[in-house]
Amino acid sequence: MIRLTFYLIVMLWMIAIPSKKSKAEVKELRAGASAVDVSPRQFPVSLRSGKAMDASAVHDPLHARAIVLNDGKTTLAIVVVDALGAPPEMLNEAKQIAARKTGIPIERMLISSTHSHSTPPSNRTEGSPGDVAYRALLIRGLAQAIIQAFENLDTAFVGVGSHDLPGEVFNRRWFLKPGKMPANPFGKMDIVKMNPGTSPEVLDRPAGPTDPELMILSFQNTRRKPLAMLANYSLHYVGGVKEKHASSDYFGEFSRLMPSRLRTGSDFVAIMSNGASGDINNIPFLVNRPPREPFEQIGIVARKAADAAYFAYKEIDSHDSKVTLDMVKREVNLMYRRPSEDDVVAARKVLSFTDQDEIARLPKKAQNYAKQTLKAHEREDNSLTVTIQAIRIGEFAIVGIPFETLVEIGLEIKDRSPFAKTMVIGLANGRHGYLPPPEQHRLGGYETWLGTNIVQKDASVILTENLLEMLNELQSSISK
Repeated sequence: MIRLTFYLIVMLWMIAIPSKKSKAEVKELRAGASAVDVSPRQFPVSLRSGKAMDASAVHDPLHARAIVLNDGKTTLAIVVVDALGAPPEMLNEAKQIAARKTGIPIERMLISSTHSHSTPPSNRTEGSPGDVAYRALLIRGLAQAIIQAFENLDTAFVGVGSHDLPGEVFNRRWFLKPGKMPANPFGKMDIVKMNPGTSPEVLDRPAGPTDPELMILSFQNTRRKPLAMLANYSLHYVGGVKEKHASSDYFGEFSRLMPSRLRTGSDFVAIMSNGASGDINNIPFLVNRPPREPFEQIGIVARKAADAAYFAYKEIDSHDSKVTLDMVKREVNLMYRRPSEDDVVAARKVLSFTDQDEIARLPKKAQNYAKQTLKAHEREDNSLTVTIQAIRIGEFAIVGIPFETLVEIGLEIKDRSPFAKTMVIGLANGRHGYLPPPEQHRLGGYETWLGTNIVQKDASVILTENLLEMLNELQSSISK
């Protein structure tokens, strides 16, 4: 009798206390998405080239697109904006507005830029009325995108897929044939050159790899219809935009096309984010591509990307609503690069020239990078604090890096990540210039020059190790 009573007590205890696994199983994902038009309203407004555009020159609308996720415990937001790159302080203003309205902590918001080169500046606090007004418009639009996505939260199912699109990504850093390398702006010789043209008489071989993977995070509603999609591709931008025209580049055109690929309604939100693409562009070196009309190549790439996203979507085995979320953030201090005394002397000499013949004999962009050298020399701060983030959505991961990150770094993170699929989003929560790995620093070239790259040469190693630690932390949280 005593033994029977003991067994009954044990059985009742096991029924009353659910396991950790059962707690995880009752979680139900909720997702909401939105797209807010952030095209300029006040004109003229500047473009990256410095040339002004008027109202008739908005070729296609610019957007802030957001996805908000909630698992009953954690709420987070992922936003992509059609912009060259936005400073952290401006993005933090938008996050604070959204946080007050939604309760989402700002550390659980990731905002990245597409790096379209045909968008207005996002950080002008002074200058023309159009430029100043555009900064305020962007802040409001970003906040509104998060708020609307939060208000749209509903039960959702998530799936992950990928499909390779190798034909539109090309490493733009090249070794040249003997005697073909020009002097860099500092009067020195690099080992590789960015965008060296397409002549087979000049080009030897690319200096790095590409990443052909187009990865998607797909969300369905309760009717198992497409709700939203976050895509990621390691392609810098396409360009070929008509002068003085604003455009979201292939990122926006991809978003416009995806509803037709998935045969879904206008409330579906598709988002294309910029991957680790600091040394990747859309120029097929060693091939003379036929001339294109303005925006034509953007459309070609967007259609191929939309097709690849369609194939990735069709390859997803299942969408699941029983997933948990987690997100971690770190602030990492990186040392600013400093020029040597010889570099400073050389820069001052370049800027001392007044004779036009002497100036004409200088290497290309010598005066511009001489100014960058002196700016680095005179900088009062010794270090820069950057924000990096890692997100877990079930057994899928996303990392955000606030640089134009070279492709080798993204490939390494994907390869070493404890997750089967990891999306690397560049220009996330800020834009601090280029981030080359040490081996590319040794080769020189535009992406490594002082001024283009502003932080210590091993910064990519430091950030990669931090991100991998964060990913391992997220991985270990799955079983808790």
